[in-house]
Amino acid sequence: MAERPYILMSCSVSMDGYLDDATDDRLVLSNEADLDRVDALRASCDAILVGASTVRRDNPRLNVRSEARVVLRTASGQSPTPVKVTVTGHGGLDPTARFFTTGDCEKLVYCASAACVDTRRRLGSVATVLDGGAEVDMGRIAEDLYDRGVRRLLVEGGGTVNTQFLTAGLADELQLVVAPLFVGDSRARRFVGDGAFPWDPRRRASLAETRAIGDVVLLRYALSPRFSDAEVMVR
Repeated sequence: MAERPYILMSCSVSMDGYLDDATDDRLVLSNEADLDRVDALRASCDAILVGASTVRRDNPRLNVRSEARVVLRTASGQSPTPVKVTVTGHGGLDPTARFFTTGDCEKLVYCASAACVDTRRRLGSVATVLDGGAEVDMGRIAEDLYDRGVRRLLVEGGGTVNTQFLTAGLADELQLVVAPLFVGDSRARRFVGDGAFPWDPRRRASLAETRAIGDVVLLRYALSPRFSDAEVMVR
């Protein structure tokens, strides 16, 4: 069996399970203390992956913000910010998005096979465009990232990407932060979509940690036998 990185999923949701609301403005779910925790999580990883819809809607930088953490990464021979990775079916991404223009690191775009030529034409000057399969396959992407030296992959969504990684049983750990608010609008994006998940009423996920961080709560789930080994490695 081909090897893949340790895959850690990180996500913030409302109490009714939404990633955002249905307005054009981004809904802030985390607080400053939790954002700093996520920054430390990013700094501990070799790559950060988000879906193309997240790049288009949120226009994230995905950089390590703390100068001290940047110094520690560069002192150990790493890039200041982990490799940025996104996945897309048709390659419709703006080359001026902050995903591409910020951060001293490699940027990778995995796209569906049929879209590779056009995507390379559009994004080839700002990222390395790679074939993700006839239909983008997260398992294939994880294996390719491992071959590229990624040993610890942070997945930050959105909902489609979360669903794909979780239904495929690829995630080793989930760090889910719950914010003290409701969205209450079915037009908004949920944490996951429909699918057959490995964790169901017959096989419940293992809760490894709960932690209050100001007014939000972190729920940390062990999703694979590799969780305990990673815990020793990170602490």
